[in-house]
Amino acid sequence: MQHSVDFEYDTAAVINIGGRERQEDALATDFLAGSGFGFAVLADGMGGHVGGDIASRIVVTEVFTELKLRVGDSKQLEAELQGALLQAAAGANACLSEYIELNPALQGMGATLLAPVLFSNRLYWISIGDSPLYLYRSGQLSRLNADHSMAAEIDALVAKGRLSPNDAAEHPDRHCVTSVLSGTPVPRVDCRQVPVDLAEGDILLAASDGLLTLSEMEIASVLATERNQSSARIGTALMHQLETMGQPEQDNISICVIKPFESAAKTTDAELALRKTKLSHSQQQRGRRIITLLASVKHLPNSTPGSPEKGTSL
Repeated sequence: MQHSVDFEYDTAAVINIGGRERQEDALATDFLAGSGFGFAVLADGMGGHVGGDIASRIVVTEVFTELKLRVGDSKQLEAELQGALLQAAAGANACLSEYIELNPALQGMGATLLAPVLFSNRLYWISIGDSPLYLYRSGQLSRLNADHSMAAEIDALVAKGRLSPNDAAEHPDRHCVTSVLSGTPVPRVDCRQVPVDLAEGDILLAASDGLLTLSEMEIASVLATERNQSSARIGTALMHQLETMGQPEQDNISICVIKPFESAAKTTDAELALRKTKLSHSQQQRGRRIITLLASVKHLPNSTPGSPEKGTSL
């Protein structure tokens, strides 16, 4: 049997501890060359020394595993994706609740969740928290997912003329997250029902909010310069730009870069099975398979450690 795969993906994942003492980001991705399907799962933990790193790993492990169990039939998965994503998020939240019950000292830990899922050029996602999902297209950078933080509400006040841009930028509550997985009811979930159609030349970024040390204009500038380069090169360039900011308290940074590209190849079932057995974690080719749970303990050079749609609950 032959499958017409219209799109494949050049992907890369980068992660760095920044200027923090602990790595509280976790990131896992799975893209199989020739399959026209892939996904990433990212979590940004919170709770500091009381478990942010544990929370992010629980969330990524649970959601990643749930999706992996369903990838045998991508057509069926796409048809059932909204329910699958919500079930995965609810399962991760339940695991956090159980873990906290067994370890009361970890009360207050939690994590964001961002999981983009691609079928050919069709993009879906589930998002809880403030981890951004960006699309760069034709020189324009757009945030696709909801921002579940006070920043979105504060910026709305600026748009209404009730707060100055300077006051908004320096507002002490700007980075407070308004929805998160923490073992308690989740007030807001952004689960995309209708796909966003991607095109060759697009660049997709799934990231933790550590990327937001850069302004959207600065992110777009890096992407404009590197747009014809590989995803790995783009990820490195973004990390380098963050390094130049020289922020001693730079937050953890994790970024998944995805570049869809058209493929005219037709792949048989036997060929797909052969690819699955031959592909290794170390391959550095376009559309390679990446199955990684990343938790780097490196610092940026020169830094020192110091829908349901939006508004729906799980």
